[in-house]
Amino acid sequence: MTLMKSLSGAAAALALAAGAALAEPALIYDLGGKFDKSFNEAAFNGAQRWSEETGGEFRDIELQSEAQREQALRRFAEAGLNPVVTTGFSMATPIAEVAPDYPDTRFVTIDGYVDPEEHPNVLSILFSEHEGSFLVGMLAAMASETGTVGFVGGMDIPLIRKFACGYAQGVKAVDADAEIVANMTGTTPAAWNDPVKGSELAQSQISQGADVIFAAAGGTGLGVLQTAADEGVFSIGVDSNQNYLHPGSVLTSMLKRVDVAVYDAMMAGEDLETGVQVLGLAENGVGYAIDEHNAELISDEMTAQLEEARQRIIDGEITVHDYSSDDSCPALTF
Repeated sequence: MTLMKSLSGAAAALALAAGAALAEPALIYDLGGKFDKSFNEAAFNGAQRWSEETGGEFRDIELQSEAQREQALRRFAEAGLNPVVTTGFSMATPIAEVAPDYPDTRFVTIDGYVDPEEHPNVLSILFSEHEGSFLVGMLAAMASETGTVGFVGGMDIPLIRKFACGYAQGVKAVDADAEIVANMTGTTPAAWNDPVKGSELAQSQISQGADVIFAAAGGTGLGVLQTAADEGVFSIGVDSNQNYLHPGSVLTSMLKRVDVAVYDAMMAGEDLETGVQVLGLAENGVGYAIDEHNAELISDEMTAQLEEARQRIIDGEITVHDYSSDDSCPALTF
């Protein structure tokens, strides 16, 4: 049960066979790998669901370097694949370069933004990560016994600061005196796939008293979750439901329904409506996960407080500041 239950080698890796059928969709994963148990894997799960329900096939690629981004886009478009769905903000610029050359191909950037007036064949899908992060921040504060919680981000970019800022606001909403220790893993895309560094940062935060740590770091976060379990503190997963990785240790996961975004795009196919979509709590685009792996950790009182806050955010009674709106955060200093 979750809040989301109502939601419906470069050349070799491209695996593009000659004569590929028109209108097959394609999926390009961001750096970090298809099976990162987080962001990219959520995208894969959405594509798999589409395939299972329709009997269709999709092509995909796991990028190994920045140089492959534009190459992959062009190879898929030239093969007649449509739509071409991509994950990660770093795909926005390559799409803006490539899209005009293939006006009949629909491109989707998840987490990136491409001007819809200049590029009418592109759909940008964004999420209100700060809203979902606010809720898991509340939960972190409720569960903490030390009054100190942590946040480990991946690459230090406004998007991840958006997660951190929402989380901090949620923590402070429950305990105004709480301490929040926040670290980013790095400043390059390698920060998404460094579980050893994630473990080191988690150890450091635990030594500072953190007994709940939210990891918004892709594959790096797996090191955070493992270390939290080893040290007997709580962690919070991200993007996909990661509760199952360490039952009883993962307090919850901040869900970001990348899977649904990919599924919906592939279902729409060549008829995909382009432009910009923003998915938040009201659209069931973000939320938190409760299932058999963490249900005993979340009391009815906790759930009631979270649900009240969720509805108040949707109704506009609570405004969660969006870091990306002005590069500032009222609850956390970076």
